[in-house]
Amino acid sequence: MCGNSNRWSVGGVIALVVAVCLVLTSCVFRDHRSAPASSTPALNSSTHHTAVAPPPPATTTAPESPAADAGTPLAAEFGKLEKKLNAAMGIAISAVGANRKQLVFGDWPSGPAWSTSKVPLTITALREENPPTVTDSMRAAITESDNAAAESIWEGLGDPVTAAHKVEAVLRKYGDPTTVEWRRLRPPFTAFGQTIWSLTNQARFTAVAVCDSANTPIFALMGQVESGQSWGLGIIPGTRFKGGWGPSPTGNYLVRQLGVLKTPTGLTAVALAAEPASGSFNDGTEELTEVSKWLTSHIAELPTGQCDH
Repeated sequence: MCGNSNRWSVGGVIALVVAVCLVLTSCVFRDHRSAPASSTPALNSSTHHTAVAPPPPATTTAPESPAADAGTPLAAEFGKLEKKLNAAMGIAISAVGANRKQLVFGDWPSGPAWSTSKVPLTITALREENPPTVTDSMRAAITESDNAAAESIWEGLGDPVTAAHKVEAVLRKYGDPTTVEWRRLRPPFTAFGQTIWSLTNQARFTAVAVCDSANTPIFALMGQVESGQSWGLGIIPGTRFKGGWGPSPTGNYLVRQLGVLKTPTGLTAVALAAEPASGSFNDGTEELTEVSKWLTSHIAELPTGQCDH
């Protein structure tokens, strides 16, 4: 009895140990199989981050990012204004001069240049004149936003591709990487007017171009815009500006402007745009006028600079 009892006890113990081992092994196998499901994304993410160059410092991208200015008092004030306006809005503000940090507010970043493109277009044409002379077409294109005059200037620069490259060269000279459209994408609208021009690039171009004395005749014309187009920045005394506007394929208007403000401490380049919820051109101009009133009320807080000439 005792021998048999001990034999069975040992056998029972062995069986129990085997059973426990099987259970533990099964648990280990299950854990091993499930681990990649949760750890693989982390491993892939780590591999991805070590395989590419680290992101640039925040100071490199801050001028391009609206979020970079979200915590400033001026941003908070613009946010209050934006809530009162029924439109997608955007504004880029810079002291004049090269490589200036920008203040960027609003949720509208980029779109067709429309007639604001006439500023680099006429600057390009002025450089083609020998000696540089303001023509009637240049005057009409800037002060009246005359499309026929602007088209004649464009044609005078060569075939569409050549003309686009010449205007691009002027943009590049002032640090603007924008690609000028040479195709007539939406007849009867101008090709150059359909150039996609961001507010940040527009403000950068304006901030540098205004300080080149060769462009003084064109910026002088921007101070002589006809009264019917003196909404938005045009309500601020001493401002040199150019507007642009046009409908989307669905008929909703985009209204935008670029300009240079004269402040008590210097000059400020500004680019702004509005797409009113109503799609109305008149509503768009009213929205830009409200933003310009806001700029006037905060003029002492704007970044400013001085040109050498």
